[in-house]
Amino acid sequence: MPVYQYKARNKNNKTVSGLVEALSEEIAVETLQEKSFSVTFVKEVRVGKFGHLSIFNNVSHKDVVIFSRLFAVLISANIAMVQALKIVVEQTENVKFKMIISEVADEIDAGTRLSEALAKHPKVFSNFYISVVRSGETSGKLDEVLTYLADEMEKDYDMMGKIKGAMIYPAFVMTGMLGVGIVMMIFVVPKLTVMLKESGTELPFATRVLMGSSDFLANFWWLILFIVVALVLSVRFYIKTPIGKYLVDYGKLRVPIFSGLFQKIYLVRFTRSMHTLIVGGVTITKSLKITADVVNNQIYKELIEETVKQVEDGNSISLVFADSKEIPKMVSQMLNIGEKTGKMDLVLQRITNFYSREIDNTVANLMTLIEPIIMVVMGVAVGMMVAAIIMPMYSMANGV
Repeated sequence: MPVYQYKARNKNNKTVSGLVEALSEEIAVETLQEKSFSVTFVKEVRVGKFGHLSIFNNVSHKDVVIFSRLFAVLISANIAMVQALKIVVEQTENVKFKMIISEVADEIDAGTRLSEALAKHPKVFSNFYISVVRSGETSGKLDEVLTYLADEMEKDYDMMGKIKGAMIYPAFVMTGMLGVGIVMMIFVVPKLTVMLKESGTELPFATRVLMGSSDFLANFWWLILFIVVALVLSVRFYIKTPIGKYLVDYGKLRVPIFSGLFQKIYLVRFTRSMHTLIVGGVTITKSLKITADVVNNQIYKELIEETVKQVEDGNSISLVFADSKEIPKMVSQMLNIGEKTGKMDLVLQRITNFYSREIDNTVANLMTLIEPIIMVVMGVAVGMMVAAIIMPMYSMANGV
């Protein structure tokens, strides 16, 4: 859809500018007029390589982190909120995000609170993000809350970046192995086995399996590709269903080698989010409700939701956690201490720091473990393929 740059006067007779997405220039003007703007200038702008806003302009977590940091710095420098947002718009490269920030600035300029303006874009600003901002507005410490929020988001982004970065190497190697294997099965193996087929001798089972697999791949590669694509799409659709998501989330906590890493990630998400919300002035009950969605695991979400019910009934926050196999005893005990001493924020911060270090150590250990596993798998695969071809040839040579 085309994007238009505009300049206009709002109902307070102040000049505003920004970007608006519309099917035509006329519709763009009508959209702005519905917001009580008196339009003085409208011009279509070219967006990226394709000329228009596209799926490639989605707002990423990194975009929101950079926005939060820059906006927090500007607010801390006592720059007016609308002016700060306009400065951020100029510094933002993502065109879709430019439009969103511009709309937020216009809403605030018209008298809307920042949290309410952000809440109109739930796909970009989460309930967690909006709740922290709202708490800062209520307490009158918006600059401090924004700075703290930016710090915590950067920590979360850095943590996930390290994990994804550590997985790139094994994923790249495994993909390369699969690609090389397919090429050999389609183009190399048939040429090597021509002599074996013409010999008429009975071949070992491994050789026959290899030759049959090679012939099938060469003749029906399109069918395999179709099945793989259909399977991937089916799995993606299934895991979006409630049952599918539950099974995937349950499997993450049971899969060998990686289950410990997933558990630590979810614990850090929970404790870091709770800490951020509590420091921001959000009540424990509301913080728990928000964190249930932030954790992004159905098993932990149900645990937290049950904890909310217990807290609303006047019980301890650690009551449900103490009976759960998914929560380490140390966590439930420290939360109990935090409640009794009134230092829940400090306890949550220490738990977060501890498990953040544990994640770094686990990722490093996994990389050390995965490398020899990959080498063994490669050696076994190559050895089986060579044995299936060389052994019959050796037998034929001895029989001549």
